Amino acid sequence: MNIKTFIILSIATVISTTANSQERVVQNRPYADLRPFHLGIAIGTHVQDLELMNVGPQIIIDKDGNSSKQLISTDQSRWDMGFNVGVYGEFRINEFLQMRIAPTMYFGSRHIVFHNNSTATEEFQDMKTVYIGTPIDLIFAAPRFNNHRPYILGGLVPAINLSGKDKDYIKLKRYDTFAEIGLGCDFYLPFFKVRPELKFMYSLMNSLDKNHINKIEDKSMLPYANSISEAHSKMIVLTFYFE
Repeated sequence: MNIKTFIILSIATVISTTANSQERVVQNRPYADLRPFHLGIAIGTHVQDLELMNVGPQIIIDKDGNSSKQLISTDQSRWDMGFNVGVYGEFRINEFLQMRIAPTMYFGSRHIVFHNNSTATEEFQDMKTVYIGTPIDLIFAAPRFNNHRPYILGGLVPAINLSGKDKDYIKLKRYDTFAEIGLGCDFYLPFFKVRPELKFMYSLMNSLDKNHINKIEDKSMLPYANSISEAHSKMIVLTFYFE
């Protein structure tokens, strides 16, 4: 067998295999997408991150009135897995477009490190964060093939932050708004539909509560609280929707 014949047979085999894999099968829940309104539950996991803008060198005045120039670098040192749970309602606009509203609670944490480059010391803050968010998304789905249907989405998430303490170095605002984009796929099973979805959320506003500094009683904490001027919350969310 020469090389030309081998290549032709290889291509023919690939085409034949692909065609066989694309054969139509019996559809589960064939009329599920024709309903004008859907209800379901959602559960998943996520990681929370903070994009911090450091202010750079500061002039620090101690309790004796002596001043010094210090540089404190603040960052999130690791990603900790959290979880999210919620419900959703989905409205069918047309064959390819849906609108979804999904009230969700996000339970997570962030580990913040304050590194004083001038004194070679570090301070830490474990920021436990609980959000109640209401993602409002537009979903653009491809035509269904057999028992799966991929899609992309985009939307906004108004959210309420239920956590934060006055004794913390930094605190986030009570209210926030995220933009989100993502992708997923519907899998139609015999008795229900499951939808794994991966999305990225980014805060559209400065999440840092600047008024928090006025509530700090321990003045030695102020250089660390003043080390950042801006913060944007971010999340990477993996969710499984069940209908």
